[in-house]
Amino acid sequence: MRRGLSWLPTALAAGFVFLYLPILLLILFSFNDSRLVTVWAGFSTRWYAELLRNERMIEAAGLSLGIAAFAATIAGVFGTLAGYALARLGGFALRPLFALLLLVPMVLPEVILGLSMLMSFSALERWIGWPAERGFLVVALAHATYGTAFVALIVEARLRGLDPAMEEAALDLGANPLRAFLRVTVPMLAPAIASGWLLAFTLSLDDLVIASFVAGPGATTLPMLVYSSVRLGLSPQINALATVLVISIGLLAYVSARRGAQRRGLST
Repeated sequence: MRRGLSWLPTALAAGFVFLYLPILLLILFSFNDSRLVTVWAGFSTRWYAELLRNERMIEAAGLSLGIAAFAATIAGVFGTLAGYALARLGGFALRPLFALLLLVPMVLPEVILGLSMLMSFSALERWIGWPAERGFLVVALAHATYGTAFVALIVEARLRGLDPAMEEAALDLGANPLRAFLRVTVPMLAPAIASGWLLAFTLSLDDLVIASFVAGPGATTLPMLVYSSVRLGLSPQINALATVLVISIGLLAYVSARRGAQRRGLST
């Protein structure tokens, strides 16, 4: 290590402690035997057992996971197409404008996005009679709209690091543009698409504000249920549920990163 940089490990450790100490405390207290979430009374897994018996919580978790998977898939498709178009537009005069418009959903407050979604679905209901109910599909579409921006940004960044000669070679060998895109470009973009899908999935699973605007009475997502429960008082079951989510998403991120590293290793 170069002289004068010996403090960097300490700075790195301080940063990790700042980031992960609250999460570690949450995981620790999910095994607390006490009903008081901040008073340690011994190790226990009772709250995980009670969580499995909480039908309302399980139903909300299943709904949120389904919405997140569907929204991330829609965002993956449209985000990939948008990112590909932006990366290949080259010197198109309006490209900076389209790139800026694509970033807008990422920086707008979720309250504004939720209100705009609510107005859009209300207008559609008056004009074409859809959606009659604001359930699974409505919430998923609302989440997919802003998840698309994140996927497009990741895919575009990945495309800028790829050599377009591979696609040009496929076209020269007789493949049509669609076949070259599906057989050459998409496999090279797979790690970026997977990363974008995972990010859109996590954003959807975490969203409270937009879902609160567009969801109907029969579509209570997990964040909405947790928020309403926390307002009535903290429950140790929430700690157990949060621990399950943290571990699940951490495993997904690890698997995605590992597969991406393996693909990059194979491509070099």
